[in-house]
Amino acid sequence: MTRVKTGLENLIESSRPGLEKKRLGLLCNPASVNFGLKHARDLLNGLFPGQVKALFSPQHGFFAEKQDNMIESDHLKDPKLGVPIFSLYGETRIPTQEMFEPIDILLVDLVDVGTRVYTFFHTVSYCLEAARKYGKKIIVLDRPNPVNGLSVEGNMLDPSFSSFVGRYPIPMRHGLTLGELSLFINKRFKIECELEVVKISGWRRDMYHEDSGLPWVAPSPNLPTSLSATVYPGQVIFEGTNLSEGRGTTQPFELFGAPYLDTKAIMEIIGGPDAIPGTFLRPVIFEPTSNKWRETACKGFQIHVTDRSTYNAYETSLTLLQAIIHSSGNAFQWKKPPYEYEFEKLPIDLIIGSREIRMKVEAMEPLSEIFDAFKPGIERFREESRPFWLYEETLG
Repeated sequence: MTRVKTGLENLIESSRPGLEKKRLGLLCNPASVNFGLKHARDLLNGLFPGQVKALFSPQHGFFAEKQDNMIESDHLKDPKLGVPIFSLYGETRIPTQEMFEPIDILLVDLVDVGTRVYTFFHTVSYCLEAARKYGKKIIVLDRPNPVNGLSVEGNMLDPSFSSFVGRYPIPMRHGLTLGELSLFINKRFKIECELEVVKISGWRRDMYHEDSGLPWVAPSPNLPTSLSATVYPGQVIFEGTNLSEGRGTTQPFELFGAPYLDTKAIMEIIGGPDAIPGTFLRPVIFEPTSNKWRETACKGFQIHVTDRSTYNAYETSLTLLQAIIHSSGNAFQWKKPPYEYEFEKLPIDLIIGSREIRMKVEAMEPLSEIFDAFKPGIERFREESRPFWLYEETLG
């Protein structure tokens, strides 16, 4: 099998006369590595000595050390290159003119996980706007979507619930690479900054991360494996509840639960451990070392994905959420604000991108009707985003 090469690797291996004598910035984190695990900062500095003038970091920090939402990282000075590291999840999430002053071109090399609420793309979108405002260029060094480039899941974001976990009306799982999504947003929402994408080679849209041959480096602390990224588009909704979504364990998002959970009742409601397509739910007891229910035994489940072709992460987690609400009485609660710098709206509404869906799930309306209502938005998004595909479904 031919190994997939990322945009970073293709940039390093190609002649790029447009970058000669340009002052470069790099938006990156520890997952910004090549196949040999060498970091983009070092590779770019080797290719363009002295031209990297600034580094930028997304949520969780330059070293991906910050664990949770609204835990900000400070500006730093890079000990290797002696250049500033500007935090884009600190005193501001929007690049300032001062941050962009040292550079002519911002290179973006981030692992996105194909999910609307994952904040890295929203950081990129602010960079697109700032580049347009300050006359800079953006080059996205593209990477595969680790949960494939075909599957699209969930409702379109209601713009009245726009936030840093959802700036644009797109589905929960968008099925695009970071480069494709950047091209789509730049054009569709009339940002129109100067934007280039250095493409991946050897990747087809039906590939998951495991098919790419690339190493997995956690893009954020609670996505330690590619399996955690697979379940994330659904399990992230539990951030908006008083259930543990597995933070503070070795299997975040795969595990979920709370001390009050009645796993037997939940199993009866959903119809058994393998009743939800593509999954097997295994009852567990776990004790988070941090975050919600710290050092408290939680009853819950581990999601085992048994068939990726039939597994729908978002619908699975909404199904579980409704069963939990139905079986838990007053013990179940929605998490209160603030969440990602929104101080009034419920976190669950920001995550789902809709108050209406939350209320329908809470009112025990039929899930089939809720899911059917997603379909027109998904089809519309497919049609609108298809012209921005850079990669076909199959090779050749």
